[in-house]
Amino acid sequence: MSDAPAGSAPVRSADETTPLLRLTGVVKTFPGVRALDGVDLEVVAGEVHCLLGQNGAGKSTLIKVLAGVHRPDAGAIVWDGQPVAFPSPQASMRTGIATIYQELDLVDDLTVAENVFLGHEPRTAGFVHRGPGQRRTRSILAQLGHPEIPPGRLVGSLPAAAKQIVSMGRALSHQARLLVMDEPSAVLAHDEVANLFRVIRGLTARGIAVVYISHRLEEIREIGDRVTVLKDGRTSAANLPAATTSTRELVGHMTGRAIEYVFPPRPQRPPVAAASALLEVSALSRPGEFSDISLTVHAGEIVGIAGLVGSGRSELLETVYGARRAHTGTVRIDGHAVRAGSVRAAVRAGVGMAPEERKSQALLLSEPVYRNVTLAAFGRLARAGFTDAARERAEAARVTGELRLVPPDVRRPVRTLSGGNQQKVVLARWLLRGGTGRRSGTRLLLLDEPTRGVDVGARAELYGVIRRLADDGVGVLLVSSEVPEVLGLADRVLVMREGRVIHEAAASELDEHAVLDLVMAGSLLSGAQVEGDLS
Repeated sequence: MSDAPAGSAPVRSADETTPLLRLTGVVKTFPGVRALDGVDLEVVAGEVHCLLGQNGAGKSTLIKVLAGVHRPDAGAIVWDGQPVAFPSPQASMRTGIATIYQELDLVDDLTVAENVFLGHEPRTAGFVHRGPGQRRTRSILAQLGHPEIPPGRLVGSLPAAAKQIVSMGRALSHQARLLVMDEPSAVLAHDEVANLFRVIRGLTARGIAVVYISHRLEEIREIGDRVTVLKDGRTSAANLPAATTSTRELVGHMTGRAIEYVFPPRPQRPPVAAASALLEVSALSRPGEFSDISLTVHAGEIVGIAGLVGSGRSELLETVYGARRAHTGTVRIDGHAVRAGSVRAAVRAGVGMAPEERKSQALLLSEPVYRNVTLAAFGRLARAGFTDAARERAEAARVTGELRLVPPDVRRPVRTLSGGNQQKVVLARWLLRGGTGRRSGTRLLLLDEPTRGVDVGARAELYGVIRRLADDGVGVLLVSSEVPEVLGLADRVLVMREGRVIHEAAASELDEHAVLDLVMAGSLLSGAQVEGDLS
C-alpha cells in the first residue's frame, strides 16, 4: 500500500445529475416486522444527502442494507450506474461505502491506529508494520482537525468525542466514495460539531458523497443539500432542498401530521410551598465536578438544569441517584437523608433515573423488552419468591402500550429497537414501578438528556409522558443540552456553570438568549449544544 493520505478518493468526473447510489423499491422483512417497505433513495457524488424519519421509520435497517449487514428481500441497488449486491460488510466497503454507526464499533483494547486500519493493516510479505499505519493515522487525524489524538493510544482511554473522530478516521482509511453517518454529532460539543461540518465540506468538495442522519433539524439545514424522509418503512418524501424546506413540512412528512405545539401546556396551579419539597439537596460537592450545590424539587414539579457540556450537570444527577458518592453535602427525600453512594438506597426512597447513555448504563441489550421494563419491580411481580414471566410480560405490555412502543412486542430483544423506543423502555421501567407518586413507587425521576437521538414525533410523546408523571405527583429533575427543551418542559430552571448553580428562575421568566448569556459568560462560546429542533 502507498503512503498517500487516506480519505483522498479520486474525484469522479461524471455528470452531477447521475446518482452515485440509487435504491429502488428496497424491501426488508424480519419475523413479524416489515422494516423496509419499498424505499427509494438516490445520492449524487459530492452532496450531503440527509435522511430523516421517526424512530422505527427504517433508517437503521436501511443503513445496514447499505453496509452489507442485511440483504434486501426485494428491490434494486445501483452503484455508479451498475447493479450491485452487498453480501457482506466487506463487499460494501470494497465498493466504496463506509458506515459510521451511532453506537461506535471500536475495539477499546486496540490503539487508535490499529482501529483505523483494522482488517486492512499495512503489510509486507504477510507481516503487519505498525509504522506506516501510525503515519497514515496521524495524517487522517490531521485532516479531521484532531492531530492531538495519539495514534498509539488505546481507544478505551479516549473520551466519547475522540472516539467519534477515530471512527470517522476508520471510514476515511477505506478510500470511501460514500460515507454514511448515523447521528455523528450525538456525542460532540458545539465547537466539535462545527469542526465536523468543516471536515464534511472538505470531503464533498473532493466529490465524496455523505448520507447524514440526524434528528436535529437545524443541523440538516446547515450541512445538508437534499433531504429524503422515511415513514413506516417507506419513502415519504425525496430530494427536498435542505435549506428551504420548512420545519412544518419536514415534520409533516415524518409523522403524517403537523406538530404545532411540541411541549404540553403547563398546569395552572399555585406555587408550591417551600415546606413541601420532595427532594432537598444541600451543599453537595464532588471535587473537580461540582461544588456547593443546593436545590429542591417539589412533588409534581419539573425542574430543568441548563448548562454547558462539562458544567457538572450529569455528574450531579448521578450523585443524587447514588451512582457517585458526594464528598460533602446531603440528599434528602421527604426530609429523610438518603445514604450517599447507594443506588439501592435511592431506588428504595423512590428515585428513578434515565441516564444519558441508555445502552451502556440502563439497558440489558440482549434481554427482551419485558425483562428490561420489570427490572425495578421484580419484588412486586414475583409470586412466592419466584419470577412470573407471564405476569412480567403482561405488565410490561400494558405500560409500553401507554408509551406507544414500536413494535409493540415485549418479547423482542431490546437491542433491536430504535433509540427512541429504547428510551421509552427505560421510562416504562419507572412507570411500572409506580408512576403515581405513591410512597412505594417512583416519586422522583432523574432524566439526563431524555430525548437524545429521539425524533420529533417521539419527542412530543415523551414530553407528554413526563408532564403526565408530574401531574400525577412525581417530581422530575431534568438535564438537557438543548435550551428550548429545558425552557419548554420545566416549571423552574437552574443554570449551571463550571460546577455551580449561578441562576434560578421560573421557566416563564427566561428565554433562550438569557440562558445562553448566563451559561456562556466567560466560556468563549464553547461547549454547548443549544440547537432547537423546532425553532
